[in-house]
Amino acid sequence: MAEPGVVSAVVVTYDALPWIENCLDSLTGVATVVVDNGSSDGTVDFVRERYPAVQLVESENRGLGAGWNTGIRETTSAWVLLLNADAWMTPGSLDRLVDFAETQPRAAVVGPRLRNPDRTLQRSVRGYPTVWRLATEYLFLRKLAPRSSALNAFYAGGFDHDEVRSVEVVMGACMLLRRQAIDEVGECDEDYFLFSEETDWCFRFHEAGWDVVFFPGAECVHVRGASHSGRLYRENLRGHLLFLSKHRGPRVAEHARRLLLVSLRLRGFAFRGERGQAYRDGAAWLASGDAATLVRR
Repeated sequence: MAEPGVVSAVVVTYDALPWIENCLDSLTGVATVVVDNGSSDGTVDFVRERYPAVQLVESENRGLGAGWNTGIRETTSAWVLLLNADAWMTPGSLDRLVDFAETQPRAAVVGPRLRNPDRTLQRSVRGYPTVWRLATEYLFLRKLAPRSSALNAFYAGGFDHDEVRSVEVVMGACMLLRRQAIDEVGECDEDYFLFSEETDWCFRFHEAGWDVVFFPGAECVHVRGASHSGRLYRENLRGHLLFLSKHRGPRVAEHARRLLLVSLRLRGFAFRGERGQAYRDGAAWLASGDAATLVRR
């Protein structure tokens, strides 16, 4: 077990009742803050009654990044674990994650290997969005050469998740953050509601000279998509545009909007059912304004 005061955990919940028990049980003995973003399924009462040692903060839902910031402000430890409510650390993994992080003096973020509940690998290393990388994803170009870095850089094609490596982005389902780096670079950007907030933060850490490291010696199980059940596809699109507008400029963001619009219209035509409807709804949103307008809430 990590020394007391070395690491704290922050868990943001929103109707998290199906998974929160697994999550918090995996953090036994760790100072933990749960920030609830307005759950209506009994999550708050369950946490309060079942986990009296957990600090519970009830907050309006201003998004995942805002919830992270709220929780981090309640901690003072050298390291902060950000853990999704639908994720849980495997036995001993948090200790291994912290021990490894302590050997990496320039690591602002360390991410473990993620597993699906059936123990298969969940690919968790990402690249920054660019217009080209979005094209490879949304036009399905990556399927032409699944392990090609040129066509799969957005999802780290060819990276087998079996080696320690400096990366651009690790998935925000489970991230260990160094407080010194947060103090230097600043909090998570709350303009992101859900999706791309960790991408933006990792980019800012890199820009300030810090490192982001993937460490497969620790593992976390993540029920992918359980926290939002696919309901917020528009926010995913908005996250791409916001990142590009902020870091590459409005012209690049507008190019990306047009690319995404064409891509989703094609997808909406090709797919039926709920999936096709999500694409058509996304295309309608992208057609409702330019990138500068769409990134504003």
